Amino acid sequence: MVNRNWLQAWQSIDWTLLILSISLTVYAGLVIRSSQLTLEYTDWWQHWLTGAIGVAIALVIARWRYEILVQWTWIIYVITNLSLIAVMVLGTTALGAQRWITIGGFNIQPSEFAKLGLIITLATMLEGRTAANFPTVLKSLAVAAVPWSLVFLQPDLGTSLVFGAITLGMLYWANANPGWLLLLISPMISAILFSLVLPVWFIWVAGMAVIAWLTIPGRWFGAIAGLTVNLVSGRLGEVLWDLLKPYQKDRIVLFLDPSRDPLGGGYHLIQSRIAIGAGELWGRGLGQGTQTQGGFIPEQHTDFIFSAVGEEWGFIGAIAVLVVFWLICLRLVIIAQTAKDNFGSLLAVGVLSMLVFQVIVNVSMTVGLAPVTGIPLPWMSYGRSALLTNFLAVGLVESVNNHRQRLKF
Repeated sequence: MVNRNWLQAWQSIDWTLLILSISLTVYAGLVIRSSQLTLEYTDWWQHWLTGAIGVAIALVIARWRYEILVQWTWIIYVITNLSLIAVMVLGTTALGAQRWITIGGFNIQPSEFAKLGLIITLATMLEGRTAANFPTVLKSLAVAAVPWSLVFLQPDLGTSLVFGAITLGMLYWANANPGWLLLLISPMISAILFSLVLPVWFIWVAGMAVIAWLTIPGRWFGAIAGLTVNLVSGRLGEVLWDLLKPYQKDRIVLFLDPSRDPLGGGYHLIQSRIAIGAGELWGRGLGQGTQTQGGFIPEQHTDFIFSAVGEEWGFIGAIAVLVVFWLICLRLVIIAQTAKDNFGSLLAVGVLSMLVFQVIVNVSMTVGLAPVTGIPLPWMSYGRSALLTNFLAVGLVESVNNHRQRLKF
């Protein structure tokens, strides 16, 4: 009877979501091992070990009622920001950035866990307030700006973009006006267009002024503000460009033309595309990829793990991985729609926004459709902090599903 009651604590979790996440982790271990066959590394079984710990934590979280997070929200928010400040003071520097804290011989990346801290904080702020209210949007942006700024200063441009995606996704789910969300990203687009296509930039600036006039309370004030921000952003883009680190500039420039430095900054992109193209339809076979086994893609087991999938498992294998991600996202949408309250629904959407953005950017990066940003592929890229964060996120969503009152589809 005791064992039966103990098991009933998980009777309503989404087993499909959990099994799909575990499957990606197990599969990733095989790919990581293949990418390091010529090296005496044990990253593949460490990936599995970290994944096993993550699954155990996710199951424990799924037993707890997620509602208790509401009363701990601001403590979580403070701890999140303090951990990011600690990185800047005590952190370990590697690959041109200070992102890790070394504890007991292990490198911990607080910015990964900070993603969940932001999701919990925004879910608490938005659960009882519709984002159709402009002041609510401003308050949410102010709260998100603190961890975002701390991550950006590390510097970690890729993770800071994930923070932005989480914020926009949760605001949209909380009924924010789509025009407001477009205005939020308009300065970045304006800066890019000003540097690349000046005539299109003029049209963009005018369009943003019209959208601001139509959507922001106080129409003329909104129009003038939208026009001014986008005009300034065009010129400000040059200033911000100078603030970027040299390696960040190289990633953006070489994304447009990696052949400008084929043995330097463009090397990763060129070799990754060669590897994926070499896989053709069915792939060369596990452990048989010439690019992968030849070590042509440095640190392939981390951010460029998808290139190993493409070469050794081919187009079919790559599509299969994307289908699994699509199924995970589908389960998250269903859980968000069937959650018993707004808080649980927003938690699920925050996790969804985080995963969708990371998958799109990482895969686009490996095939040359996006700059190299250092964003890992969820459950696939080697990295303890990222993998644990993904399973913590699954645990939160499973708790939402496990303690709902509506029927499951």
